Amino acid sequence: MSETVSTGHSRRKLVNLVMTTLTALCATFATAVLLIIIGYIAYQGISSLSIEFITDTPKPVGEGGGIGNAIAGSAMMTALASLIGLPIGIAAGVYLAEFGKNWFGNIVRFVADTLIGVPSIIIGIFIYTAIVMPMGRQSGLAGGLALAIIMIPIVTRTTEEMINLVPHSMREGALALGAPQWRVSWNIVLPAAASGIATGAMLSIARITGETAPLLFTALNSRFYNFFYDQPMSSLTVQIYNFATGPFEVEHAMAWAATLLLVGLILFINIVVRFLTRKKY
Repeated sequence: MSETVSTGHSRRKLVNLVMTTLTALCATFATAVLLIIIGYIAYQGISSLSIEFITDTPKPVGEGGGIGNAIAGSAMMTALASLIGLPIGIAAGVYLAEFGKNWFGNIVRFVADTLIGVPSIIIGIFIYTAIVMPMGRQSGLAGGLALAIIMIPIVTRTTEEMINLVPHSMREGALALGAPQWRVSWNIVLPAAASGIATGAMLSIARITGETAPLLFTALNSRFYNFFYDQPMSSLTVQIYNFATGPFEVEHAMAWAATLLLVGLILFINIVVRFLTRKKY
């Protein structure tokens, strides 16, 4: 009897060791791929980085130039998308978590899940039809709206999931003291889920910062600094696309440098999110 128990225990230890080793190898492989990609981008692009590259506008080949207008355009369109997308997404997520256990909530949830899976170029074509064609030109406004539509379902579902993690005992305690449902949601649930909601918001900002396809249809590009939302506006991703498809090696080097800057920005956002939310999640 004791021999059988010992054999079973040894077998479980062996299976556990094999599975732990396999999962560790898979995690190492995934991390290695990411590090190789980042390392290669840094190797190709770091030699072209300079203050002039970050502040100047694109110039003819051989005269230097930079991506200052693209950085400003990306920041402006991301800010506009955040102003529109974050309040709508968070409000929709609160509704789904607190009041959405009905047929209407299921429809909203299904639409949000579907929107997350829709290719971003489809959203770009939609905004092109709804905004660009009536206006008669591409603009930063159209680009910001396209990015906001991409952001809303991500923030909605993240907010719902984070609120669902708040213990029901907190809600029940507040309700037992006579607080109305809306005050429980506003004063108890939202503060408790704030860190998780902030994580979803920052990750959605990182996601739209790297979008290219919808901006090709909506914001197009501009070779100059543009601070007006009703005019075509440059962005980092579109500028990278233009540099990368150019015929000259110097443009390819600038594309690598701009890519390094964009990846560094997204990595910085993710690190900040992990740092700010490390205590609870």
